[in-house]
Amino acid sequence: MAAKKRLRHWRLQRDEAGTAWLDFDQAESGVNTLNEETLSELDGILTDLEVAPPKALVIRSAKKSGFIFGADVRQFAEFQDEGQALAAIRRGQGILDRIAQLPVCTVAVIQGQCLGGGLELALACRYRLVENEARLGLPEVKLGIYPGFGGSVRLPRLIGAPKAFDLMLTGRTIDGRRAARLGVADYALPERQLENGIRGLLRESPPTRRAGFWLRTLELAPMRFLLAAFLKRQLEKRISAAHYPAPFALIGSWRRVGGANIPRQLETEAESVARLITGPSSRGLVRCFMLRERLRTLSKLPDCPKPTHIHVVGAGVMGGDIAAWCALKGFRVSLQDPRPEAVAGALKRAHRLYRRRLKRTHKVTAAMDRLIPDAQGHGLARADVVIEAIVEDLEAKRGLFRDLEARCKAETLLTTNTSSIPLEQIAETMANPARLVGVHFFNPVAKMPLVEIVAGRQSGKHWLDRACAFAGDLDRLPLPVKSAPGFLVNRALMPYLLEAVTLVDEGVPVEVVDRAATDFGMPMGPVLLADTVGLDICLSVARILAESLGNEVPDTLQTMVEQGRLGKKSGGGFYDHGGKRPKPMTPAPEDLSGIDVDAARDRLTHRLFNEIAACIAEGVVADEELADAGMVFGTGFAPFTGGPCQFMAARGQDRIVARLKELEAKHGRRFAPVDALGPAD
Repeated sequence: MAAKKRLRHWRLQRDEAGTAWLDFDQAESGVNTLNEETLSELDGILTDLEVAPPKALVIRSAKKSGFIFGADVRQFAEFQDEGQALAAIRRGQGILDRIAQLPVCTVAVIQGQCLGGGLELALACRYRLVENEARLGLPEVKLGIYPGFGGSVRLPRLIGAPKAFDLMLTGRTIDGRRAARLGVADYALPERQLENGIRGLLRESPPTRRAGFWLRTLELAPMRFLLAAFLKRQLEKRISAAHYPAPFALIGSWRRVGGANIPRQLETEAESVARLITGPSSRGLVRCFMLRERLRTLSKLPDCPKPTHIHVVGAGVMGGDIAAWCALKGFRVSLQDPRPEAVAGALKRAHRLYRRRLKRTHKVTAAMDRLIPDAQGHGLARADVVIEAIVEDLEAKRGLFRDLEARCKAETLLTTNTSSIPLEQIAETMANPARLVGVHFFNPVAKMPLVEIVAGRQSGKHWLDRACAFAGDLDRLPLPVKSAPGFLVNRALMPYLLEAVTLVDEGVPVEVVDRAATDFGMPMGPVLLADTVGLDICLSVARILAESLGNEVPDTLQTMVEQGRLGKKSGGGFYDHGGKRPKPMTPAPEDLSGIDVDAARDRLTHRLFNEIAACIAEGVVADEELADAGMVFGTGFAPFTGGPCQFMAARGQDRIVARLKELEAKHGRRFAPVDALGPAD
């Protein structure tokens, strides 16, 4: 009883059969995480269990949110040096290894989320019993590290290196059924059968899992070296070791000691992860994680009612895909557009999305049933949220919102997906302009996590809060921005894209321009990005921004649009999109020695840096953190840097300004540093 009183995060009980039931219920938290305090308490419990061993130990979560969400990422940033990190990792490894060494049957019962350190704890148990819909994964690579509490050692031994590396190198999650098929879990059961499953497992005590003989041969030196080399080659096709060293370090550690005893493997794991976690890549990726959490917090507004019916006006690519996403997330959605072919295209894309995401026929059918074609707009009367996604034309939008306001309930949230038109102008003809909020999604809707929540001068706080909460309901990250030309993302991105077109005009091959950006760390080059977005869209946004910001629009862009060369949508733009992979319309010359790739990179990135500084100074976005979040989650800006503002801070603002002045002297006023950056030293 005394032990119970001093436990804050764990509850330990023993039943008449001698089984110890250990429930994790982290105090003052909606989720369970492994941090210094919860691990220390677990360490003390294990001491008691070693002194008086039970017949079996069952570890569960007392929280509805899941088993364990992993380590407390906030503590990563507290490590001052590699030595401090190494001590913390060794301690975590040691505690989990004590579970593995207990001379009793140990069972992890997994429901909900079981991620990172949570799965590593489960791997230290003899058995893992999972609920069918649980989610399991080792997403550490997304934080610039790899499993450091023994996971990178135990998982390959359990299911074999090929399947283990697939999980660890991608960071993807799997459901309980898939975990059982892979061998990560021993059994997967419906929630109602878990209790009986635990009793049966304790009663029968089946042989523990281990990778089969042929998979174990991969641990031997010759085969291990070959597999490691293959995995490394595959990685190099996708990412740079300079930007994302963790996956390469994981492969390297396994290559060196994969066949050794567990203590040596654990020590190698600890030393490698300690180096990574205090390195710049992990620091940047951890910052991105914290930025994501800050945006998620903005959507957690319990006083905002969750909508049930969404009405989308406009079944083009954006409108149709927004409607499909809303239905995927469980909302009833009516999709209004007078063009049958547009609605048909939207439904076809939705079905393709649902088959890819939901897989099971009955779930796909249910999602399609929630997405309702509505040419006449009958769904407006029932809608809790209306999303306008028609053509970027001010008068068309004004007329539409006059009609929407008259046909909707007084409490319906009215939103526009405009990418560049100030909300104040759209709202001029509305009876209650406070209802209008910008909810700007990015293409492709199913992949881009950011939604800009645009506040016009007329937008009311109540409506803005509802829009942020709605973004959270859609599993999207809300970014509050001020209604200004281009908002944050398009305004910062457009000079970057226009500079890429200017470089091409000057004779720099498109693939060289794009490689300059991808070598910096961008997920896609700016020229290919422009082709993907659509050159007509780029031209339209560029013209709108030019009116207020004075950006020069290259003539080439207008000429290509007039010729019908719109990019991917028309089959060709700067690239030919007719094959499996885009190819430059104009092949690069063999001799590229006269092209200064570093200068091209600086011209692209520094125009973007300059514009972001201007956006912060003008209050388009509240602070540098939110600006970084917008660019990372809205454009894919090199996540390992932590965002453009973080990059500028690390590089030194004086160096950024000095480089801008050099570029201004050579290329003109578009590179003039904004006042917010300050003078160069």
